[in-house]
Amino acid sequence: MATSLRRPSFTACSSSATDTDDEGVRGTCEDASICKRFAVSVGYWQDPYIQHLVRLSKERKAPEINRGYFARVHGVSQLIKAFLRKTECNCQILNLGAGMDTTFWRLKDEDLLPSKYFEIDFPMIVTRKLHSIKLKPLLSKPILDLHSEDTLQMDGHILDSTRYAIIGADLRDIPELEEKLKKCNMNTQLPTLLIAECVLVYMTPEQSTNLLKWAAKSFETAMFINYEQVNMEDRFGQIMIENLRRRQCDLAGVETCKSLESQKERLLSSGWESASAIDMMELYSKLPRAEVSRIESLEFLDEMELLEQLMQHYCLCWATKGGSGLGLKEITY
Repeated sequence: MATSLRRPSFTACSSSATDTDDEGVRGTCEDASICKRFAVSVGYWQDPYIQHLVRLSKERKAPEINRGYFARVHGVSQLIKAFLRKTECNCQILNLGAGMDTTFWRLKDEDLLPSKYFEIDFPMIVTRKLHSIKLKPLLSKPILDLHSEDTLQMDGHILDSTRYAIIGADLRDIPELEEKLKKCNMNTQLPTLLIAECVLVYMTPEQSTNLLKWAAKSFETAMFINYEQVNMEDRFGQIMIENLRRRQCDLAGVETCKSLESQKERLLSSGWESASAIDMMELYSKLPRAEVSRIESLEFLDEMELLEQLMQHYCLCWATKGGSGLGLKEITY
C-alpha cells in the first residue's frame, strides 16, 4: 500500500510459511551481523549504520574471526566498486540474502549508488530491518531524500522507493522472486550485479543452480559475486559442518564447496561466461599492506595457523556475462 513520503509507516502483513521455517539459516544472519558489528566496534572498518540495525555483543569475538570478516567486507566491497566504476553506476544491484547489510548507505556516502539497489531476504528478516529503517532517521533519510515520487510504497514485507527496494521473498521460489522484483521495477536491460554472501550453501545444489541459471538468463549484461565456504571435504571443513549441524543448521549445498574449481564450474555450467575464485587467505595476502598493519595492530593474534585454516575454508568467487564493451571480464582482485 502507499504511505506518506515524509511519514512512512508499516501495515501489518500476514506471516508466510517462510517465517516459521529455516530457523537455523536465519540464525546465521544474526551471527554474521553481530560479528560485523563487533569488528566495527573494535575499529576494523568504519560503518556508522550497522549500530542502528544490530546489537553489540557482550562477548568478545576472536581476532581471527574479526580479521576474517574484515577480509570478507573488503573483498566484496572491492568487486562491487569495480563493477560500479565499469558501468559508471548506470546499473542495478541485487543483494540476495542481504540480512542487515549496510552497503546501500555506505555506497551513497561515497557517491557510488547504482540506478537502483535491491535487497532480498526472508520476510521475517525484512520485517525486522524495515522496522529499524522506520525508527532510525539515519537509515530512512537517505532513502527518502532520493525518492522522487509523492508516495513511498511500504508494508511489512516490502519497501519500494526510487533508488532502494527491500523485498521479503524466498530465493528458492524463482517465480515469486521474479514477480516481486518486477513489481519493484527491476530493469532486466540494465547491467546487473548480483551478490550472495553465505547464501547458496544453504540451498540444495539444484535450488542454487536454478537461481544461478535464472540470473544468467535474465540479464544480458551481469556479474555475480559469491562468498561462501570452500575446501569442505577435509577434517577442518567437516568440523565446521558438524558445528553448524549441532545448531540445527544444515549446509544443504556443501557438495558444491569442494574446491575453487568446483565453485567456478558451478557458475560456468549455469550460463556464466567467465568465472574466477580465490580463497580468503590468498585474498588476505593481497590486501594493502598499510591496511593489514593497521588491523593487525588492533588485536594480538595468538595462533596464525588458526587464521590460515579458517580463511582457507572460505572463498570469494565472481562470474560475468556480456559487458565486453564495459570490460567486465577484466574485473579481478
